[in-house]
Amino acid sequence: MVDFTKYQGAGNDYLFIDARERQEDWPTLAKAMSERHFGVGADGIILATPSAKAPIRMRIFNADGSEGEMCGNGIRCFAK
Repeated sequence: MVDFTKYQGAGNDYLFIDARERQEDWPTLAKAMSERHFGVGADGIILATPSAKAPIRMRIFNADGSEGEMCGNGIRCFAK
């Protein structure tokens, strides 16, 4: 089971997961959870992961399982 929170920002919705102490197959999980007919439904998942340079790091996986480099609406929700 994966605990998550769903946020919406300017029309995009994302599932946020605290991944600081867990490892998963994130691309596969992103595809399954983002499926709007059989999953929770979202534009992707955003992970809070450990960072060597900052207190926390944000990783984005799109609904197709690809890892994104940046997401303006997602980072606004992440900061919240």
